[in-house]
Amino acid sequence: MPKQTFLNLPEEKRQTITNTAIDEFAAFGFEASSINRIVTNSGISKGSFYQYFEDKMDVFRYLMDMLANEKIEFFKDRHPPSTNLDTFGYFHWMIKTGMEFSSARPRLVQAISRVLLVEGLYYGKDFAEYHKMTTDALAAMIEQAIKNGEVDPSVDVELAVMIMDTWMNAITVYIMKEGMKQKDILKWVRSAKVQEKIDKLLYVMEYGLRKTESEFKAST
Repeated sequence: MPKQTFLNLPEEKRQTITNTAIDEFAAFGFEASSINRIVTNSGISKGSFYQYFEDKMDVFRYLMDMLANEKIEFFKDRHPPSTNLDTFGYFHWMIKTGMEFSSARPRLVQAISRVLLVEGLYYGKDFAEYHKMTTDALAAMIEQAIKNGEVDPSVDVELAVMIMDTWMNAITVYIMKEGMKQKDILKWVRSAKVQEKIDKLLYVMEYGLRKTESEFKAST
């Protein structure tokens, strides 16, 4: 987390440093990113940087926490269109609403997804706690779907979580990679063509999970 000296900075200066860090990670990822470039492009000294943050990882974790807080705020006033959605219906709504959020903060999401998903740090020890939070939530979702009779109880929960986690990340990478090429990413995400593509991706995931193991064995 940033030091108190960073939090005490004027809002404009704090925002300049934050935006510079976002651009750095979005452009170079984590390994190739440079504190020297962040310092130069922010207009601060290297000594000042270390008064604000411990190191490069500290800056990135700050951005991750900022993204998480903004996402919580974004979802706070948004609700599923129906209270009768099954587990997969809710998952569809959650993914699509998440894409709306990503489109509203594309550069920040691009920076985070490049480091975590493209470089694969999401699956390493440095971010194990973030990965576990996601997989625990997905496991609870699958277990509830089994209780509701939406998924056959023979389905391997751990495997189902891996599939859903991978699918979510694949959709995020696709949206950010293609969306950043657009003049208006939010308009692009909301377009019928992109919504249909997301629906198809989710359809493949959903009906792969709904298929029972006995059906799978019978077809092989």
